[in-house]
Amino acid sequence: MQIVTPSRPWLVLLGLALGVCVTNGFARFAYGLILPAMKSSQNWTYAEAGWLNTANALGYVFGSLFTVALIRHVGASRLFSAGVVLTAICLFATGLNASLFAQSLWRILAGVFGAGSFVAGGALAAALFQDDPKRNALSIAFYFGGGGGLGIVLCGASLPLMLEWLGPEAWPWSWIGIGLVSFAICPLSIWAGEALRVPSTPTQTRHPVPIRKMLGEICGYAGFGLGYIVYLTFLALWMKERDYSATLISGVWVLLGACITLSPFIWRSVFARFANGIPLAMILVGIAAGSALPIFVPTPAGLLASAVVFGLSVFMAPGAITNFTRQNMPQESWGATISMFTVVFAVSQTVGPIGAGLIGDRTGDIGDSLLAASALLILGAALALTQKPLARDEDQP
Repeated sequence: MQIVTPSRPWLVLLGLALGVCVTNGFARFAYGLILPAMKSSQNWTYAEAGWLNTANALGYVFGSLFTVALIRHVGASRLFSAGVVLTAICLFATGLNASLFAQSLWRILAGVFGAGSFVAGGALAAALFQDDPKRNALSIAFYFGGGGGLGIVLCGASLPLMLEWLGPEAWPWSWIGIGLVSFAICPLSIWAGEALRVPSTPTQTRHPVPIRKMLGEICGYAGFGLGYIVYLTFLALWMKERDYSATLISGVWVLLGACITLSPFIWRSVFARFANGIPLAMILVGIAAGSALPIFVPTPAGLLASAVVFGLSVFMAPGAITNFTRQNMPQESWGATISMFTVVFAVSQTVGPIGAGLIGDRTGDIGDSLLAASALLILGAALALTQKPLARDEDQP
């Protein structure tokens, strides 16, 4: 199946990346900035605070499972566009009812719709510039890094200062504002999905996903899901509890988002060069280092350095997985393979926030959870290093 490159591929890529701004930058990572206000006004424990991101991750599990089937019958373009719009609706609705039930419902649904859009958009981004490996690798990396980074920059520049000014009780307005911005993004993302319409793949042309030959990459990605989310869920709360200023919290998150946006340009040559587990392992080491830095160097300089190291790495893990898939699997199996990886990621991600919250409740310091997450990420990197290119494996008897 050959996809015709659209006449304005970079604008299409921008529209796809802005979809990630909604489904990831807003739907998954804005919560970490709003959490201090929500926890304060709702009197939550760390475990209760972690639950809402676990709820979002559970939605990702269900959404990923549905995507495996839907992407074959509905098509990646429609799935991407519908997911962006429905996620935007969920974000707006999150600010309308403060009850834990309503919050849980909308976080779960945002995960369901976000997963479908995220996986489908990854398959669309992988179909751009098929005859140019370097541009193709850049498009994959920019899809995951560019839009998500922009979302974190926008949230970091506005939410901490707004909540400092209005007080923690104003947190519902944060979600309403995020929802309105998401609605403004939807038209370009919908156009991008339609401009790069990938035909749905009939069941009989699919190739099986060689799971046993991909265990190194799968286990490494599971380590990513377990570890990365702890930093993005609890770092702002950890800083708030240590009386760091709202300005510093905002600065750390803006720098984090800016580095996420720049990260595709740092990693594109690595993606183009390797078809094994080395890119994922390198990325996981960077995320681990960024997670541990605030604890070992709890100064403004240490926090800013943490944001740089973490930001240059974190959104590139899905890019590494997509690039591995593109280099090792036939195009007919890209959607199913990326969906499989997303299921692994989503299941492991459900444990991270609530597990970190339980550790924080037990020790009285959520910083201990950041160190535990760092250790899990290092383990994931070691496992990813065992992954070899599938083509080489297939040549062996």
